[in-house]
Amino acid sequence: MAVKPITRIGLDEGRSTLPRLAALAHTGQASLLTRHGKPFAAIVAPEVLLATRPRPGFLALRGSGRGLWGSSASAAVADLRDEWDDRAS
Repeated sequence: MAVKPITRIGLDEGRSTLPRLAALAHTGQASLLTRHGKPFAAIVAPEVLLATRPRPGFLALRGSGRGLWGSSASAAVADLRDEWDDRAS
């Protein structure tokens, strides 16, 4: 697959040609919007955007349940086990 060159376009012109730039992005052609000649924003296909965003790993959840079990998670689990044992008897 050949890499298509990035189209550079001024921000004001980009505003007036947004539908065309969106259509180009859909075909895989990225556009770089510039402001005063410096890169300002990019219009790319959703696949490109999603591929470049990091996905949170499992460890990102670490600590998210803090406080759900009270001050001591092990004590809360022990209480639940005792409750279950009491029901089983």
